Amino acid sequence: MPLPNIPGYARLNKTHKYSAAGIAAAGAAAIAFAVVPGGDADAKTTAQDLPNKPVALTSQKADAQAHHEALVKQSALADKQAEQEAAAKKAAAEAAKKKAAEEAAAKKAAEAKAAKERAVKQAASRSAARIETVAAEKKTYPDNLDGWIRESLDIMKKKGIPGTYEGIHRNIIRESGGDPRAINNWDINAQNGVPSKGLLQVIAPTFKAYHVEGTAWDAYDPVANITAACNYAADRYGSMDNVNGPY
Repeated sequence: MPLPNIPGYARLNKTHKYSAAGIAAAGAAAIAFAVVPGGDADAKTTAQDLPNKPVALTSQKADAQAHHEALVKQSALADKQAEQEAAAKKAAAEAAKKKAAEEAAAKKAAEAKAAKERAVKQAASRSAARIETVAAEKKTYPDNLDGWIRESLDIMKKKGIPGTYEGIHRNIIRESGGDPRAINNWDINAQNGVPSKGLLQVIAPTFKAYHVEGTAWDAYDPVANITAACNYAADRYGSMDNVNGPY
């Protein structure tokens, strides 16, 4: 079927074209009915009625044109609305993408901050541990019987040598009365040329055999004497705490 001779018809969509075609067909049918002779009714048509026919055809064409223009406007409005919706969707997608990027950046920054804080805390913890270690290594003791015993106990603890403050103190008082320069020149050891010396009266061979690394090699040194004697007592009696007489 040939296309109706209506301006802009080619730009209309399928539904709009069907509507325009229907209107055109209806107009054509009306025109055909008006001009085709038909029985007695046609015989009665007078010459005065003929001028009215072109007026009716013109009115139908005007209606078809108005309907076409309305369809064109409706199509344009639909296109504009579709463009607006597409623009709105694009803007929403871009906004969502921007928000996601900002959230990712914020998360990354927060993780970096947390990692930095952990590193600072760990560094501070290591520093504190080093300070405590240095402090422990530089721990000072009073230069008296109490300080000598306590320093010996700390060394014994590191070396795994058993003994308590009470057990060491009790034996020192019995053996030397707390005098680090005490020496026994009359017992059998003295007669054999190896007198007992120091706070816990240790003979030279015993001191040498049970000397504890990190202490002085002088049997009169209070800490070295106590530590070596406790090392010997642990080997022979289980602990200096088990010694209650000459050993």
